[in-house]
Amino acid sequence: MGLLSKKDSKLILDPLADNNPITIQVLGICSALAITAQLKASIVMAVSVLFVLGLGNVVISLMRNIIPSKIRIIVQLVVVAALVIVVDQVLKAYAYSLSKELSVFIGLIITNCIIMGRFEAFALGNGPWRSFLDGIGNALGYGVILIIVGFFRELLGSGTLLGFPVLGDPIEKTGLYSIGYENNGFMLLSPMALIVVGIIIWVQRSRNSALIEEN
Repeated sequence: MGLLSKKDSKLILDPLADNNPITIQVLGICSALAITAQLKASIVMAVSVLFVLGLGNVVISLMRNIIPSKIRIIVQLVVVAALVIVVDQVLKAYAYSLSKELSVFIGLIITNCIIMGRFEAFALGNGPWRSFLDGIGNALGYGVILIIVGFFRELLGSGTLLGFPVLGDPIEKTGLYSIGYENNGFMLLSPMALIVVGIIIWVQRSRNSALIEEN
C-alpha cells in the first residue's frame, strides 16, 4: 500500500486541475494580477503560499477542538499572520531586492481567500495529515496558475525569463528582434494579466465540460 490512498491523492491532484482554486473557484485572483509581470516574483509568491497554507492547515487542524467558534476567524488570522511574518523575514534576509519588489503583496497573503477558505472549509473538520495534503494541493494549484501567467507576461512583455534574455537583444537587434519583433509592453500591465487568467479559465472550463460530456 502506498503512502497516499486514492482519497488522499485526490486532495493534491484535484486542485491542480478539476477544482483549481483560481480557474474553477475563482479565488486568489488579486495576486495573480499584481505580481505576475515577472516569473521570479510569481515563483516566490507560489512558494510562500505553499509554506503558509501547508503549515497553516496543520496548525488549525491541531487546534480545531480547542478553538471557540466565536473567535475562530481571529485565531485563523493570527496563525496565518505569524507564518507570513516568517516568510517576510526570510525574504528580507536572503532576497532583499525581491522582498522590496513584492512589498505589500507578501503581507496580503494574510487575507488571501484561498488560505482562509481552506482553514474554514477543511482544516477545521479534518486531521493534520489530510489538512496538510489539502493545503499543499490547493497551494500547488494556485502556484501553477501564477507561474503560467508570469511565464507568458515576462516572455512576451520583456523578452526575458527569470531576468535572462531568451528572445535576443532588443537593443542590438539580435534573435527575434532582428526580424522586427517587438516586446508587447501591454503584457506588463494588470489588465493583460486579467486577460491571460481569463484565457486559462476558459481553457480549463472547456476541458472540464468536454470530459463531463464524454462521461
